[in-house]
Amino acid sequence: MEILISFLGHVAIAIFLALNAPKYGKSPVLWGIFGFFFGILALGIYFVQTGKKVIGWILIIIFVMIMILFVIFFSVLIAFIFSSFS
Repeated sequence: MEILISFLGHVAIAIFLALNAPKYGKSPVLWGIFGFFFGILALGIYFVQTGKKVIGWILIIIFVMIMILFVIFFSVLIAFIFSSFS
């Protein structure tokens, strides 16, 4: 279920970026692909480049914080798994 929601979110971001990119002289195909694969990060970068810097930087910071928490969680999980073997 979570994978479906994530997939639909990425598709929605890709459609949004592809439809709005021509308004700012950007390639809709490039931004659509970028939005599909990178989601919130692409949306944040797009907003920063199109002058909506505050919301863009907020999205980028949220993305970075999520990635840091993801790395910490899996580092602790791997450390726990390996410590249980000894």
